Amino acid sequence: MTTDIVILAAGQGTRMRSAQPKVLHPLGGKPLLEHVLETAQNLQPRQLHVVIGNGAELVKKQGSDWSVQWWHQHKQQGTGDALRAALPGLNGADRVLVLYGDVPLLTSDTLQAFLAETPKDAVGLSTAMLEQPQGYGRIVRNAQGQVLAIREQKDCNAQEQTIAEVNLGMMVLPVAPLHDWLADLSANNAQGEFYLTDVVATAHDRQHSVWPFTFQDASEALGVNDPIQLAALERIYQRRQVMQLQRQGLRLADPERLDIRGSLHCGQDCWLDPNVLCIGKVRLGDRVRIGMGVVLQDVDIADDVEVLPYSVLEGAHIGAGARIGPFARIRPGSDIGVAAHIGNYVEVKASRIGAGSKANHLTYIGDSEIGTGVNVGAGTITCNYDGVNKHKTLIGNDVFVGSATQLVAPVKVGDGATIGAGSTITKDVAAGGLTLSRSPQRSVPDWQRPKRQPK
Repeated sequence: MTTDIVILAAGQGTRMRSAQPKVLHPLGGKPLLEHVLETAQNLQPRQLHVVIGNGAELVKKQGSDWSVQWWHQHKQQGTGDALRAALPGLNGADRVLVLYGDVPLLTSDTLQAFLAETPKDAVGLSTAMLEQPQGYGRIVRNAQGQVLAIREQKDCNAQEQTIAEVNLGMMVLPVAPLHDWLADLSANNAQGEFYLTDVVATAHDRQHSVWPFTFQDASEALGVNDPIQLAALERIYQRRQVMQLQRQGLRLADPERLDIRGSLHCGQDCWLDPNVLCIGKVRLGDRVRIGMGVVLQDVDIADDVEVLPYSVLEGAHIGAGARIGPFARIRPGSDIGVAAHIGNYVEVKASRIGAGSKANHLTYIGDSEIGTGVNVGAGTITCNYDGVNKHKTLIGNDVFVGSATQLVAPVKVGDGATIGAGSTITKDVAAGGLTLSRSPQRSVPDWQRPKRQPK
């Protein structure tokens, strides 16, 4: 059977109290809708459809790279009306799997089982048994256990509200009769909307099998209606990722205090202290240690690296055995060499630092190439920007740069050179020897410091 997938993402999300469409609110660094799309694409449907309404242009702009067919629900009149909008695109499919753009925790394995266990031409329902079913539509069965209907919470009578079996929302529907079923929907209910769930009663009345599929983990079907629920799903999502990494051998001081907004790949024997934040694509080699409060964004860290607390690394490569921090900032385009040291309050931007080189204190290195075995003294800065253009600083191997040096780019320092502390270097420095530039020191005897005059 050919299967299409329709994701309903047109709702306004008024309880989010936000101008941003609900399905674009982030979970784990990605929009809610993107999570659902990725899961849906893993099922390899014939065609993937998204029904949009509120904030439609913003959603389409965010999803411009997604391979989907867009449909507009111009007036939000319920889930049944939303699926109607996508009906023209379903021609040629045998059945359709209906998902929701604000239900991001679904797994491909669960949905694959849902599809596999729903017979041909049957209506497949996603259900769960809940101790506290408040807020969910109830599964109404007859004495023989057959599903007769789904009753939304607001339309349940007292007896129906005691039913523990609930509808989780996802459905598998045969396409051939779907046009007629949706045309017969009525808005005569507490919400005044066309409920997609009402097709269950229609299907039963017209001798179509209704096939419930019980989710083993009902948390997969949790949706987002307000910021409180979004925060709760964030914790579930993070816990899921962390547990998978722990199964692969990652050691964590506190699993509850690692946040991953993208992907994290770890080698063997890695250790992370609390409050580490990973953004984008982060790769750790073997035996990497990450200190408390470190932010890693789109970085590739080789074996045996130690990143000390409260450092921020973005868009960089860190060579094996390097030591970064504490309180260091490595900015995009930087390549830190093998066994190099970048210390506290050191900032590196778009620079290459050679193997074994060190900048341990209070230093700015920008748009530079530094060779091997170089020592950059405290308070050194590369003056790489003239107000209009960026310029390069080139430092050879085995160079010693004294403290409080200013290197005014473009400038080149030869191998083995020594630059005296407090120098301002505006011309190329020859290899070997000592270079320094200082104003003469003088003292004024008996000089009196100015005193504050009384008011």
